[in-house]
Amino acid sequence: MAERSRSPQWLSATLILGSEGSSKNFKKSLDLIRTQSTVKFAVRLIYMATIPSRSDIESLSTDLHKLVDNLESTEHGALIYSALNAIAKISQSDAESLDWKILAGSLQDMQKAIAMFYPHRFNRKVSIFGSARTNANAPEYQQAYEFAEKITEQGFMVITGAGGGIMAAGNAGAANNSFGLNISLPFEQSSNGFVSEASRLVRFRYFFTRKLYFVKESDAIALFPGGFGTQDEFFECLTLCQTGRTTPRPIVLIDKKGGDYWNDWDVFVQNNLLERGLITKEDQSLYKITDDIDQACQFISAFYSVYHSCRWVGDLFVVRLHMEITDDHLKRLNENFSDILIRGKIERSMALPKESNEPHILDLPRLTMHFNQHGFGRLYELIAAINDTCDRDNPIICHPEQR
Repeated sequence: MAERSRSPQWLSATLILGSEGSSKNFKKSLDLIRTQSTVKFAVRLIYMATIPSRSDIESLSTDLHKLVDNLESTEHGALIYSALNAIAKISQSDAESLDWKILAGSLQDMQKAIAMFYPHRFNRKVSIFGSARTNANAPEYQQAYEFAEKITEQGFMVITGAGGGIMAAGNAGAANNSFGLNISLPFEQSSNGFVSEASRLVRFRYFFTRKLYFVKESDAIALFPGGFGTQDEFFECLTLCQTGRTTPRPIVLIDKKGGDYWNDWDVFVQNNLLERGLITKEDQSLYKITDDIDQACQFISAFYSVYHSCRWVGDLFVVRLHMEITDDHLKRLNENFSDILIRGKIERSMALPKESNEPHILDLPRLTMHFNQHGFGRLYELIAAINDTCDRDNPIICHPEQR
């Protein structure tokens, strides 16, 4: 390949694409990236309100030059290409300053979150939500502290918003096994001091990127009484689980002893949503209400006792297990859950070729099925039925805290 100048103009050439980005045109588009030169828009993306120095521009140009040169042989190269392609198309549109600020800020939020969570990617985590206004002497605060303490003793880690109230209780109870996803607000939301800023705390610019990582990085959701923010976070998690836009995970609603916050909420849901046919009865399988901390912890760990994880491979829904289930157990699953299959049966399987990007779990047994993609409340019931077999005294089989 001919030697190219490392000039700032090359910065634009690396991000201006000449095709739609299909795999068929992938190499052709890379050639176009390497030869075209126009606008220097990427500087705005990275530095937003500040004007970069000449050395900053040259350094960025060099980084992008290396990235594009190695794109065809880089892991996730096609996805990186798609991201660069999208940015290039935005740069050639009539995007305004606010559009670029949102794009740059959200990418910066994501970069910090990815860097923080990557070393802990194989540890299961529980996101804790609840009011920032809960007093440290309130029973809900004590419940949140005790829950975080007990769930981390089981090997899980905790994620909170790093604010006061329930969030502070969660971080304090989890000690060194917690993360904080903070956000700047005019009130309430300074860091609670129980999270190390250097390695376990990210300050987000935007709510939507913050909520993205509460869901993406968690394997369970625990909610304590709270206001609009707590309800917003809860309904978003519930909607994502109900529609299959995130992987299944236990959602537990925890109240103080004898409290009626979540029971009153559930009455509202039954009277105004279920009775009107706006949700199904099976949708109530997406969550559990309790005022018992041990029961809440057991509910989460039991969810991952036999069930490990799931994913789509083509049109097959693949459920990974910690252990094989018996023939009788498999027969019962097929008898009781045929209504969520579009054809065929639930069958045993080993790892499929397209799962090779997850080498640490290739040896796990699988179940495969043609899931109908809309009965997600029933899918939760299927997972509960799969788990109804685990020898909980066998530490080799039951490691619910490990991804």
